[in-house]
Amino acid sequence: MSRRCEICGKSTVTGNNVSHAHNKTRRTWKPNLVKVRTMVGNKRKTIKVCTSCLRSGKVVKV
Repeated sequence: MSRRCEICGKSTVTGNNVSHAHNKTRRTWKPNLVKVRTMVGNKRKTIKVCTSCLRSGKVVKV
């Protein structure tokens, strides 16, 4: 199960935490995904969508 928006493809991004002493440790940023029931064709389908796609109206809930 991937953490990926099925509309825009937004997924997990990696980078560094940087402290005041400039020490670096790896970290991840995960997208804010929501399971939403939508109409795909004539069928109801549950897809994972990021909240920015949901707010912008790219997905219509059932």
